[in-house]
Amino acid sequence: MLEDNFKQDIINIENITIVPNLLNVICQTTGMGFAAVARVTEDRWITCSVQDNVNFGLKPGDELKIKTTICNEIRQNPKPVIIDNVSKDPDYHDHHTPAMYKLQSYISVPIIRQDGSFFGTLCAIDPKPNSLKEFKISEMFNLFAELISFHLTAVEQSAENKLILKEKTHLLEKTVDEKKGIEKKLIQKNISLEKMNSELEAFNYISSHDLQEPLRKIQLFTDTIEREEACNLSEKGKAAFHKIKSSAFRMQNLINDLLIYSKTKFDDRKFELKDLNVIAKDVIEDLTNEFENKNVTFDIQELGKLSVIEFQFRQLLYNLINNSLKFASPDRNLIITVSAKITNGELEKLSPLTKYYKITIADNGIGFDPSYSDKIFGLFQALHTKPLKSTGIGLTIVKRIVENHNGFIKAEGILNQGAKFEIFIPVE
Repeated sequence: MLEDNFKQDIINIENITIVPNLLNVICQTTGMGFAAVARVTEDRWITCSVQDNVNFGLKPGDELKIKTTICNEIRQNPKPVIIDNVSKDPDYHDHHTPAMYKLQSYISVPIIRQDGSFFGTLCAIDPKPNSLKEFKISEMFNLFAELISFHLTAVEQSAENKLILKEKTHLLEKTVDEKKGIEKKLIQKNISLEKMNSELEAFNYISSHDLQEPLRKIQLFTDTIEREEACNLSEKGKAAFHKIKSSAFRMQNLINDLLIYSKTKFDDRKFELKDLNVIAKDVIEDLTNEFENKNVTFDIQELGKLSVIEFQFRQLLYNLINNSLKFASPDRNLIITVSAKITNGELEKLSPLTKYYKITIADNGIGFDPSYSDKIFGLFQALHTKPLKSTGIGLTIVKRIVENHNGFIKAEGILNQGAKFEIFIPVE
């Protein structure tokens, strides 16, 4: 019988709705017959979720002896282990695990919680050799493991908050005097819980809808190739593979944006005085491929120096300037202006006693309906729906970065004329 804590681990993984899809993508992409998420401790190895196409025989809740697994070694030294062909591998050809379970190919990466603690592994095995040491395969596993880690932290925090809420509700029933003090804290906690739950719902939405669309395409076109092009890769087969690649690319963009969104929450807030013109110049160089075939003029005025979290502020400028490039008007040359000045009391939301560094990013692109000025920063709110233009996360990341700097951001848009984003950050 599994202990309650291991049962809860399995439930937590089951509550991450994208896990089955991720395991299916792993099998489809790598050719591996078995993929799983495992909970690994010092003395236990327990299956939490599994995709078994080779009748390996494990289901959620099943257990292997920890000493018989390579995951035990990964727990002690949290680094990926990748084996294309056991019989030819210099490190693992005599290892007891492949011999015991009759494996020829193996890949496993650690799943590390956001607080740095070790949860388990994302792994795949197969009785035949497979090509797993390609960069795109290892990168896919690393991205999937980080995505599982992010969702797992959110799920575990939600369960912990529910327990705290239950305990505080019990205290409310003791005395009327205690109730007054606790109710105030409970209201604040409920607001925090509602905010977190709305974000979890948004993540669940993208996980169960947007990610499923490219995954379904991967399955569809893989089936087409297997069914019709088994012997020779015809032009039709090449086209199917191209569609698989496009779908996988969109899925990777979504995952990357989700990871950036999570990092802007969990990253340490290390403020340093930085030259914003240097950051802006670096960002434009990073975006060269996005505008090399477009007529774009950058008007970067004197931005000065500001105490910022450099990594996050670089991401902020990258997202806003890239947004302007994506939504340029086909009818005129694009002009992107970035300016800055000191101000105070300019908006009702700002303290009139505080000086603010106002940074403005404006363009003459296709703009947006002014009625969307508040909604535009919502998670997955992509106002323009042309394929692959936006995942709808970029401006949400911008808003979170501004909030991490104790600031405020305002958006203005006019259809077919342009968009303007004004950022207000308090000056120390």
